[in-house]
Amino acid sequence: MASSPAAGARVIADQSDHSLPEQFSSASTAVPSAPRQSSQRSPSNSSVNLSGHRLSFAENMRAMPASPRHRPASLTQAAVQELMNHPPTKKPGNSKFTGREWSDITVGELVSPDDVCWVELDDSVEDATKMLLKSRTNVVLVRDSKTSNSVTSTFDYSDLNTYLLLVVGLTKPEDYQVTLFNDIISKAQEGQSIALRTLQPMFCREATVQLDASSSLAQAIETLGSGIHRIIISDLSNHVVGVMSQLRVADFFWNEGVNFPLIERLYPVLLRDLSIGTQKTISVNSDSPLSEALTTMNKEGLTSVAVVDNGHNVVGNISTKDVRHLTSTSSAPLLDSSCMHFISVILNERGVEKGQDTFPVFYVSPYSSLAHTVAKLVATRSHRMWVVESASPSPSAPATPLLSAKASSGGAPPSPATAAAVPASALAGAGLSGKLAGVVSLTDVLNIFAKTTGLKPGDPSEQRARRRRSSSSSIRPSLDLTRASTDSRR
Repeated sequence: MASSPAAGARVIADQSDHSLPEQFSSASTAVPSAPRQSSQRSPSNSSVNLSGHRLSFAENMRAMPASPRHRPASLTQAAVQELMNHPPTKKPGNSKFTGREWSDITVGELVSPDDVCWVELDDSVEDATKMLLKSRTNVVLVRDSKTSNSVTSTFDYSDLNTYLLLVVGLTKPEDYQVTLFNDIISKAQEGQSIALRTLQPMFCREATVQLDASSSLAQAIETLGSGIHRIIISDLSNHVVGVMSQLRVADFFWNEGVNFPLIERLYPVLLRDLSIGTQKTISVNSDSPLSEALTTMNKEGLTSVAVVDNGHNVVGNISTKDVRHLTSTSSAPLLDSSCMHFISVILNERGVEKGQDTFPVFYVSPYSSLAHTVAKLVATRSHRMWVVESASPSPSAPATPLLSAKASSGGAPPSPATAAAVPASALAGAGLSGKLAGVVSLTDVLNIFAKTTGLKPGDPSEQRARRRRSSSSSIRPSLDLTRASTDSRR
């Protein structure tokens, strides 16, 4: 890795305090509202007493999550175990697919124009993020202008993670990027708008694949099984009519599998017998700072990493989509807090969704069936499941933190960034996992679907290598020196 010139890199190095720029700033802390007695969310605390203050990017986007200590755990230990033993059942199949071979189904039948979100290259990263938060496919399509029908690039949560790491000083440039990095950081600190066009060289690029709506599902699954995360679907006039993701295809085969015997026969088979997934994993320790998880995902071109305790047992999961919790100055301390604390904030933020309590269970065992694994991937809307073996004794469990004096005396509750961290052992389901032994991804599932039906998908490792190579950022040396690596490559 080339080192940047000392003078040019000065601005970058000065950001090591992880403070967020003016674009992400919020008003001084307001008095929080009283603890809620119902699952309904109250208005954002940050919206109180803001007269004369310019609303920030974060304030305009979303409310701040409440303290994890203000809602009881969504699920009991027994309920989590029940979810693990009996994952969600399939939805009723769609009658229009009954009696049809899946290879004769067109990709246009599985997508909707309502899922397409557009921004222009000259739109700001703030506007693109607002649109991303609304997207049902976790991606925004980027074009040159409103009159264009062509996709220039995409903007997703991995790109947002890259931008966040840049503006807080957790990445450093190559020699040829120093001027651009300093210009972006300077504009961010001054609260100036930064166009996506300016940020394009920073983002990790995945190959953009486009298919006609009349193309067969066989073409799509062969592509997605090769490691491509999404496909742009267009009509004969080249107008985009949808986005087909790996998750959407997995969901389709899960709910419509009864119509496709070749796929259905795979579901009862154990992961061990399918030889699916890989033993090569990348993880972060639950005591590591959140910044380490984010930089690891950015460097390795990953969308999520496993969080493990000192015995290498899986205690949680952090994904690039979770970056949406970090778009305000009051959330900045989370970057230096532990991964375990951040997970507690995530669980609180999920809260109650669609009237049902949720507790994501991101792990399976070698003796889990493919059906069990796919059911969890679909239910949690995840890209991967961590394969675990029997739990290992943890040499040292995370200590239970003391409450702040203000909180313990009945004062106002702390913000998510400053609230007392929740130890791994206190989270529902934390003791039900096991030692990290491998990973199974949507790519692996779709790859075996494709091979079983006679298709020839490409090698997924090539796409993974491409994402790592195209990552323009690298971990700051200071991060490497302050904490020993907890990555596990097995």
